[in-house]
Order: sequence, then C-alpha cells, then structure tokens
Amino acid sequence: TINEEMVELLSPYFEMVDYNIETAKRVCGNVAGLCSWTKAMAVFFSINKEVLPLKANLAIQENRLTTAMLDLQKAQEELSAKQEELDIVQAEYEKAMREKQTLLEDAERCRHKMQTASSLISGLAGEKERWTEQSKEFAMQTKRLVGDVLLATAFLSYSGPFNQEFRSLLLNDWQKEMKSRKIPFGYNLNVIEMLTDAPTISEWNLQGLPNDDLSIQNGIIVTKASRYPLLIDPQAQGKIWIKNKEGRNELQITSLNHKYFRSHL
Repeated sequence: TINEEMVELLSPYFEMVDYNIETAKRVCGNVAGLCSWTKAMAVFFSINKEVLPLKANLAIQENRLTTAMLDLQKAQEELSAKQEELDIVQAEYEKAMREKQTLLEDAERCRHKMQTASSLISGLAGEKERWTEQSKEFAMQTKRLVGDVLLATAFLSYSGPFNQEFRSLLLNDWQKEMKSRKIPFGYNLNVIEMLTDAPTISEWNLQGLPNDDLSIQNGIIVTKASRYPLLIDPQAQGKIWIKNKEGRNELQITSLNHKYFRSHL
C-alpha cells in the first residue's frame, strides 16, 4: 500500500534528471514500466489525498440530501393535505359569503318594503278621518237604500208622461208618503246621479241629447225602464239621439206608412 511516507522517500528519485521512461527504456524495457508505474502511483496518491476528503464530504452531503428530500417529501405531503383543507375552507368561505350577500340583499329588500310600508301607513294615517266619515256615510246610504230605490223605481215607472215641474211634485208627494210610513230615504236624493253617471251623460250629449235635466231624465227612462218608451218629440231631438246611439246596433227605422213596414217587423 502506498502511503505518504513512501511517496516522500520516492520524491528525491522523481527529481532526478535521468528518472524518466525514456532513460529506463534504454536500460531495460521492464524497468521502464516500473518507472512509469511509480510515478503514476505517486500522482494518484497526491490526487487521491485531495479527493478522499471530497468523497467523504460528498457522502455526507448525499446523506444530508437524502434526509432533506425525505423531509421535503414529508413537507409536500403535509402541504398537499393543508391545501386540501384550505380548498375546503375556501369553498365554505365562498358559500358563506354568497349566503351573506343573499341575506344582505334580502335585508335590503325588506328594508325597502318597510320604508314603503311606513310611507304608506304615514300617508294613510291622514286618510283615517276621511275614511271614517265615508264609512259613516256608507252606513247611512245602506240604511236609506230601500227608500232611495223605491223613489227611483217610482220615477222610472210613473213620471215619464209629465214635465219637469210635475215630476218634482210627484217626488215630493212620494217622499211625504214614505216619511209618514217611516221608510228611510235620502232627502237630497238626485235621481239623475243615482241612475246614471257623468261619462254616460257626456256620451249622450255627443250623440245629440240636450243637456238639460228634463232631457237627461228622459234619456234615463228610455234606457232604464223595462217597457218600450213612447216619445213625443216635436223637435226630433230624441229621434236624432236614438239614431246616433243605436246606429252601431243595426237600428231598424220604419213607420206605419212605409211600404216595407211588415217586412221591417
């Protein structure tokens, strides 16, 4: 085995001028090989002297690397597990945030509804007095309903042939009779307002009916009475109105002197 001591003993020979392979070959071919081998082993020893610590250190570092790789693998496994837990927690967080947003939107809608309801209640509070009065008035109207309907039906049945003045006298007489019999009715009853409305009257006026109370009452009798009315119409106002009113209903106009009177019937 070559050691450091042996290399030191050989060093003086290596420094000799004639200690080389060419000189050895001239002396003896076998000696040339031995000479070359001794130099090579000395060089190997010097190199190996530096390499051995490096190899030892390499082994140590490889052991450290193996340990570090094991630790890394373990850390990666822990990281994967923690990442899975994080994903689960993140999903739960996102779900909770969505639920929170839904609750916030529901709360906002509820708040808006409460504000609307509060505004409505505040607005309706001022109507309480008017509604109370209307409720009382409605109760009185209900109580007077029988008498008012009786006056209206009597007007439709019996006041047709008479003028405005006589119709007013009839209503007064009927009201006195009902008062004596304790039948409730409206003392300020307006037959026109009870039996028709303003839009209908406006439509009649556009169709040619005059706007006075007598003409409007006649129009009510014509449209509300159960029997066919007989119109005494010297100015042909009623005729014009009926033709315009019933024109869209295929009104048939005839007379006793018409040659197709029977066919019209």
